[in-house]
Amino acid sequence: MADKKRKYEDFSRKNEGNQSNLTGKRISNLPSKGVKGKKEGPKVNNGVFTYAGSLTVSQLADQLQISPADIIKYLFMQGKMVTINASLDDELIGEVCLEYGYDFKKEKIVEAENFEELEIEDDEKDLKERPPVVTIMGHVDHGKTTLIDTIRNSNIAAGEVGAITQAIGAYQKEYNGKKITFIDTPGHEAFTAMRSRGASVTDIVVLVVAADDGVMPQTREAIDHAKAANVQMIVAVNKIDVPGANPQHVKDQLMALNIIPEEYGGDTIFCEISAKKNIGIDNLLENILLKSEMLELKANPKRYALGTVLEAKLDRGEGPKATLLVQNGTLKSSDYVVVGTIYGKVRRMTNEYKKTLKVAPPSTPVSIIGLSDVPSAGDSFMAFPTEKEAKDIASKRAQAKNEREMRSSSGMSLDDLYNRIHEGEVQNINVIIKADVAGSAEAVAESLRKLKVDGVNINIIRSSAGAITESDILLASASNAIIYGFNVRPNANVRAKADEEKVEIRTHRIIYALIEEIEAAMKGLLKPTLVESVSGQAEVRQIWKVSKVGTIAGCMVTSGTLTRGQKCRILRDGIIVYEGEIQSMKHGKEDAKETRTNFECGLTITNFNDIHEGDLIEGYEMVEKAGK
Repeated sequence: MADKKRKYEDFSRKNEGNQSNLTGKRISNLPSKGVKGKKEGPKVNNGVFTYAGSLTVSQLADQLQISPADIIKYLFMQGKMVTINASLDDELIGEVCLEYGYDFKKEKIVEAENFEELEIEDDEKDLKERPPVVTIMGHVDHGKTTLIDTIRNSNIAAGEVGAITQAIGAYQKEYNGKKITFIDTPGHEAFTAMRSRGASVTDIVVLVVAADDGVMPQTREAIDHAKAANVQMIVAVNKIDVPGANPQHVKDQLMALNIIPEEYGGDTIFCEISAKKNIGIDNLLENILLKSEMLELKANPKRYALGTVLEAKLDRGEGPKATLLVQNGTLKSSDYVVVGTIYGKVRRMTNEYKKTLKVAPPSTPVSIIGLSDVPSAGDSFMAFPTEKEAKDIASKRAQAKNEREMRSSSGMSLDDLYNRIHEGEVQNINVIIKADVAGSAEAVAESLRKLKVDGVNINIIRSSAGAITESDILLASASNAIIYGFNVRPNANVRAKADEEKVEIRTHRIIYALIEEIEAAMKGLLKPTLVESVSGQAEVRQIWKVSKVGTIAGCMVTSGTLTRGQKCRILRDGIIVYEGEIQSMKHGKEDAKETRTNFECGLTITNFNDIHEGDLIEGYEMVEKAGK
């Protein structure tokens, strides 16, 4: 059957007069402005009859320019009775076409709201060279983020919890006059989905393997992602400077996985580097540019932008914030965009250095604000000419996605879960996940879905970015769910609502601990010995900066009691920004040991001065609890 592509005109910027083409799939119900569609309906071209949807005998006859009576007569001779208004299925349409000497092809109609399904083909004259998108992949602690730091002269790795990357980062580097876009993906096995997303938007994968550690489980997984995405690979054998380094052993291991170095007749470039000591980095960058030239990477900067969400979060000062990778077209700071199921106008667009940008050409990672809500990492986005079009399409996408039913019951704790598993009552564990960024929420959800315990299943009711809210508590109560917070904390009102609805909230900062805890609960082995007890919360009303002392926070204790010397957290819009201890506390000029609800105090936090007005200070302690 013929496979000739049918072209349709795409969105074009009016001021540039460009008309690019979409191929392979026909668009239905596209926005009226900024879109020029060819006349709808089937046609014959070079002996191929192309159609979409169902056709009647009359419509088929009109398109093939033959008599309806001839079609009816032919089908009658084949034992099929039809009338002029009868609808024909694909098989009958094919039979008629072949009888009259035509090949045939059915095109899928792509609704405007399903823009990620569009297959794009640009005119050659509109295509320009674009930077390569390079994803850094590999096993945890093999030096991926350190490599990025060395390339950018930054210090990202030092600020990561547990010394592992738990979100996708995107950066650009200019080398020898050409830009390279880098995507840093997490290495821990919990972040499989994030690594997979990194491979799906990339041109070249740099596989980082530690010379002293060799091929590990996530190394193999990264190779599988790269092969599945059909992208070029460069192997960076890192840590060649450390004792026990054996680059040849790494090559032997990878050759066993069919990754053959060029020196042995293969097509994979191997670069020996030390990210920590900046050895071999220039050679790696040169090979990336060489691979890029061989791939002849091009895009059309004149079309409306489309691409992928790498990361998203709710920022207290700026609202919903998303990191986008522009894959084709140019994103402008005033464009209207549909991102997943939400829409907005790009109010401000910044690069990784927080520099404001007016335009973002292909292969550029940018952070934008102006969206109506927080999108999900991995969502597709596309720019549209008007707000109405963006809003209408986002609404249709949301309706198609958000069809959930809430079951009415009451909340449940992990201790209840322990008892009910042993009593044989529980088959499904309902969980709500809230995290500081969307990628982490997704990673936690994927990790929990992978847990396998006979007779027990995990059902993710909600997985999203942002602070734990009262609506989460109500959903948990209605669906008999446990809430897991990853790098987020509930405020006093939310915690009170949880107590009222008998909903348990479990919070973690390291994903290993979260997974181990719920796995233990699934196995009926939950035997807590230390339980966190929140003693109180205070709101920062005023701050003073004093030399030799640091930042003093003037606070009002809104619930419970805060005590000098106890452990505490600083929460900003529900997100944990620091954990430490209350160093000092005063009532007026007098030292104080504790402050109770509705009383004011001034306090300082050990080794932390970046306190803002409106922050919450939460005091807590670990209390021993008898095991079951």
